[in-house]
Amino acid sequence: MLGARTIVGIVGNIISCALFLSPIPTFRKIFKKKDVESFDPKPYLATVLNCLFWVYYGMPFVNPNSLLVITINGVGLVIELIYLCIFFWYAPPKGRKRVLKYFIGEVALFALVVIVTMLIPEHKMVINRPMRAVVVGVICDVFNVIMYSSPLFIVRDVIRTKSVKYMPFLLSATNFANGVCWTAYACIGQWDYFILISNGLGSIAGFVQLVVWFFIRFTTTPKDKDLPGKPTNEVQLSNVA
Repeated sequence: MLGARTIVGIVGNIISCALFLSPIPTFRKIFKKKDVESFDPKPYLATVLNCLFWVYYGMPFVNPNSLLVITINGVGLVIELIYLCIFFWYAPPKGRKRVLKYFIGEVALFALVVIVTMLIPEHKMVINRPMRAVVVGVICDVFNVIMYSSPLFIVRDVIRTKSVKYMPFLLSATNFANGVCWTAYACIGQWDYFILISNGLGSIAGFVQLVVWFFIRFTTTPKDKDLPGKPTNEVQLSNVA
């Protein structure tokens, strides 16, 4: 029989997978027009690196009993790489060089972290956890917090334009549910402080987005003004634990 932690983790996997798949309309547009237009690949590059670190964090020799963390971030990694391949295929030469440069830099950074942390003795403990898991967990948290905070910049655009078209309700609600689910996962059974910290903050960020969405949607009149250089259908990625 599945335990509560496993059930919550499976639900978290489903919600997180929906977030990973949310940019599909963007890439369908790129595929249809055969042009990347003004879409920015950096959120997808950042998500690739984030998924790499969380897959590493979930490995048995780093943080045992974290299979569900590996599964969703492994799936997310594959999805994000597909997005980048599509972007790379249709981008102009300058855009391709930029994507390739960032990607090589990310792989080099990830390899460096793996090499350094693998040199840490497994028996060395901090806050009753292997030192290796603590170091990798802190790195994962830094990236998670950055990615969870990035959609808050959209809040600024929403307030400026008095329009919620830059912050779709379904995406904001899913971000919030994702943060809550992984926060619960971190608290059930064995406490995982690193999943708890980043996703707890992610829950707060998601809640702020929802509050702003409801306030702007029902109390203000839109200015009907687009922000220069910002496609209205651009999806901002959030992160999973």
